[in-house]
Amino acid sequence: CRLPAAGRWCFVAVVPRGNRVYRDRADFFMESDEWLLSRIRLPRHLLMELCNALEPQLRRETRRSNALPVPVQGCSTLGFLATGTFQREIGDRSGIPQPSISRTMPAVLAAIMSLSERYINFPSNNDQQTGIKRDFYAIARFPNVIGAVDCTHVGMKPPSINDYAYINRKSYHSVYVQIICDARMSILNMVARRPGGTHDSFIFQNSNVGHRLHQGALHGQSHLLGEHRTKNLMSATSTALTRRCPAGGTLLYSPEKTCNIILACGVLHNIALANGVPFADLQPVDPMSRDPWPQAPHARALRRREDLIRLF
Repeated sequence: CRLPAAGRWCFVAVVPRGNRVYRDRADFFMESDEWLLSRIRLPRHLLMELCNALEPQLRRETRRSNALPVPVQGCSTLGFLATGTFQREIGDRSGIPQPSISRTMPAVLAAIMSLSERYINFPSNNDQQTGIKRDFYAIARFPNVIGAVDCTHVGMKPPSINDYAYINRKSYHSVYVQIICDARMSILNMVARRPGGTHDSFIFQNSNVGHRLHQGALHGQSHLLGEHRTKNLMSATSTALTRRCPAGGTLLYSPEKTCNIILACGVLHNIALANGVPFADLQPVDPMSRDPWPQAPHARALRRREDLIRLF
């Protein structure tokens, strides 16, 4: 080439670009159910059904060759959710680089969360509530229970904004998650958006289910069984508090992404439970002490509890 200002010639060496090298991507559907259950917690047929359900949201139109298939995106994210290991290790198993795992995970989480209306539903009519009451009664002869409610802390890294609000009673940062389940341990409702410093009774009273119950969504003498002290909820006595089982480990993500991970796991839990997938035994942990109640117990809840105690 010629430099216009100096009127001189220079030579530029052009080095041909080498071909891009692509790693072999894993075909998870070729693995055995035992292998998949140990690493992804779902058998092959459920993985295929889930990937088909997620495909409309995860399939991307692109002119690039070798785009990530939906099964690779989905199974890689499920492997992370199931094991909690580092993204680089998941990438090595899937045959894709860690940055690709990081880029695809938010889309996969959003796609799984979009299935929540199909798999997580609080009983809204008398027939649904009657079936749940029957299941609870079969366990301990306790009548009219349509759900059990409690909260648990999921540890997370300190957020960059308002980190003090996420410090819980054991002095670590967490998201405080409220879960309502039926007698079969299926999740009926899940609230995963409150900082760890929030009181559990505040979460319930300001939740969608709390508002619905206040407006009379329960039929007959129906009630929830839990430790909050509010109307339409049967609280435990001081000598019968249940043990908590907080999730182990710490999520190294922002509060928003941490909440999305928790909600996606709730959907996957119900999918697995509905299809008879066996769950690994949970290791017990030390229970977390309770804060004093911010307000006096509701008189109606106390009367209902005493009436039930007299029945036994």
